[in-house]
Amino acid sequence: MSSATETLCGQAFGARHDHMMGIYLQRSWIVDGAAATILLPLVTFAAPIFRLLGQEEDVAIAAGNMSPWFIPYVYYLVFSLTIQMYLQAQLKNEVVGWFSAISFVLHILLSWIFVNKLELGTAGAMGALTISTWSLVIGLLVYIFGGWCPNTWKGFTKAAFADILPVVKLSISSGFMICLEIWYNSIIILAAGYMKNATTAISAFSICHNILAWEFMLSVGFLGAACVRVANELGRGNAKSAKFAIKIILSTSIVIGVVFWVLCLIFGEEISHFLTSDEEVAETVSSLVVLLAFSILLNSVQPVLTGVAVGAGVQSMVAFVNLGSYYIIGLPAGILLGYVVHLEVQGLWMGLLSGVVVQTLILSYIIWRTDWDEQVNKASERLRRWFLKSEKDSIESSTPA
Repeated sequence: MSSATETLCGQAFGARHDHMMGIYLQRSWIVDGAAATILLPLVTFAAPIFRLLGQEEDVAIAAGNMSPWFIPYVYYLVFSLTIQMYLQAQLKNEVVGWFSAISFVLHILLSWIFVNKLELGTAGAMGALTISTWSLVIGLLVYIFGGWCPNTWKGFTKAAFADILPVVKLSISSGFMICLEIWYNSIIILAAGYMKNATTAISAFSICHNILAWEFMLSVGFLGAACVRVANELGRGNAKSAKFAIKIILSTSIVIGVVFWVLCLIFGEEISHFLTSDEEVAETVSSLVVLLAFSILLNSVQPVLTGVAVGAGVQSMVAFVNLGSYYIIGLPAGILLGYVVHLEVQGLWMGLLSGVVVQTLILSYIIWRTDWDEQVNKASERLRRWFLKSEKDSIESSTPA
């Protein structure tokens, strides 16, 4: 849901509606905070939910013991994601990077103290996570409130409660867009658990999925860059620059993707033996190397296209594309190839890949056919409709000449 902040703040920054960025940030806190509170029972009642799903009692008890620790983490996400997108929209990526690095170092240090030295176990690990993550939020809030964002943060205002419904709609479509993608991968991994040799299948699938996730971390950077650049240019009213930014970011991401694609094809089997000592799991991973390589290649395209869509504020369109590509094509194809055609893990991954291929092709076609001048007009209309005068402008307009 926080990607709505990227759209609104990015376009506002491009249009030089700087004071509106702080209002959009506060609206995002209200909407995302309410959503987190509504979903909180899923965390607090983890133990009975796990029992209802048929999990073993020791697993349910462990989930129940850990669930209270996730409550502060849920609210950390509300502030962390929105603040980072607010800062990135105004090209303050370096600030986010430095604070994140400090939080990461603190997390390692606290984990070592709480888990290794004090032997607090899971509670220690979760405590370290809570302290380190909230240190990031507190640091970023100090940066914003301390006067380092003078043009975009004018303080708390009642205006944040105005025009909430459009923000809710954009946030919900953003949430569905992301969730449909995350759930897709999770369901595919879950489906691997019903194979004949489930332990080997899940282990191999998880290894390949982690490799894909590592490469995806680079792609997320291009996703953010695409979102910010497109949103800024649309807000600025420059359709030509938006199209040029898309071409540059997409080309750069594809080049990096090709490099990792080649490396995966060359060293795939060696990587499988490096990551596991189980020969059967290593062989299964090796059998997935070619499919993994093409997944990595697509990983260099799909996030950029999603970032472009977020920058343009068309998350609902991407959500429908994800729904059709993943759940109408990809998931049934994976089940069919894995269980009916008996291709096992390879069949599941083929299905996963087919969904991503369809999604990438559809998004590529939509973006290629997009009238960016029309998108500029839509962004301008959105900004005009939600625009509120700053206190300075209001005072000047009310002062007689």
